[in-house]
Amino acid sequence: MTDIKKVVLAYSGGLDTSVILKWIKNTYSCQVITFTADLGQEEELDGLEEKALSTGASKAYIEDLQEEFVRDFVFPMFRAGAVYEGRYLLGTSIARPLIAKRMVEIAVAEGAQAIAHGATGKGNDQVRFELTAMALEPSLKTIAPWREWDLHSRKDLIAFARENNIPVPVTKEKPYSSDRNLLHLSFEGGELEDPWMEPGPGSYHLAVAPENAPDEPEVITLGFEAGDPVSIDGRKMTPARLLKQLNLLGGKHGIGRLDMVENRFVGMKSRGVYETPGGSILFIAHRDLEGLCLDRESMHLKDEFITRYAGLVYNGFWFSPEREAMQALVDKTQEKITGEVRLKLYKGGVYPIGRRSDYSLYNPDLATFEEDEVYDQRDAEGFIRLNGLRLMTLSRMTKRG
Repeated sequence: MTDIKKVVLAYSGGLDTSVILKWIKNTYSCQVITFTADLGQEEELDGLEEKALSTGASKAYIEDLQEEFVRDFVFPMFRAGAVYEGRYLLGTSIARPLIAKRMVEIAVAEGAQAIAHGATGKGNDQVRFELTAMALEPSLKTIAPWREWDLHSRKDLIAFARENNIPVPVTKEKPYSSDRNLLHLSFEGGELEDPWMEPGPGSYHLAVAPENAPDEPEVITLGFEAGDPVSIDGRKMTPARLLKQLNLLGGKHGIGRLDMVENRFVGMKSRGVYETPGGSILFIAHRDLEGLCLDRESMHLKDEFITRYAGLVYNGFWFSPEREAMQALVDKTQEKITGEVRLKLYKGGVYPIGRRSDYSLYNPDLATFEEDEVYDQRDAEGFIRLNGLRLMTLSRMTKRG
């Protein structure tokens, strides 16, 4: 990669990416442009540009992408009802394609030859960053220091930082590796590396423990238009503001906490704790409104895609043609998912207690247990006989044999 003159680095300002910035400059003798995406992680971004420049960056981009993140990535994924391995709402997975997309755009605008990231060789993020770059601008090379250098521990990173006059903040070392954005907060490491150990209290941040949640339930009404949430209790909000508010409500009631062992794309199992308070409310409410407005066969067809769609997001194929084709079908099914869902939030649970829509397919005259004039129950006999015809034929043949 000796032809690399300029690199765009995904930069957080922490120890790892500060060391990576200097290491790339030393190793490749090139310019390094840093990019920091504000996705609602609520980390202190003040002074980050100055820190990047003082560590050797030739330019530093810091951009607020919160609205784009929720509108163009989180909401489409939730319209699809995507959930990985039946439980994980893909909070980290869905953020990576946006970060990588913006890195690629900056690289093209700046005339860079490569992008760089701080993902390790064991994780999923390296795949997500690099597949996105390949899909959007395959001429760009990727520098992944954790797969190249001889630094293997935090102690090594601190030593490198001191040798290169990189400030090392004196802080109490966090027990977990965490990733936060508007959709979720993840925890890995520490006692979580033992799947039998209960997560410690330090892994509760966005949501209170359910046993400490209020003893009184709270009822909210979530409004949807074409499959996307647009209001809480009648108040219209932008996508990012709405998800922030749902996070506060869900966190207050201990909603959205998940402890699971999952299958990474690279082939190993890992354990993580995820807090997704607002996303959990949104997921349940959206599904409930679909039950009212979406016809049976469309719902069942869409459900067949959930595992595949979620796998594409988890494995880094957001910009693949198959994900985009699935999205087109999903969005067609969402055209009339418009209405309101009333939800009770209580002690870690989200309970739909009412739903209404101008596009409701629910017909009380058909569903009633009382006398009606629109459904002849005798018609069910022929319906059942036709559906059971193959079963009767198979049974008679088996008994003859």
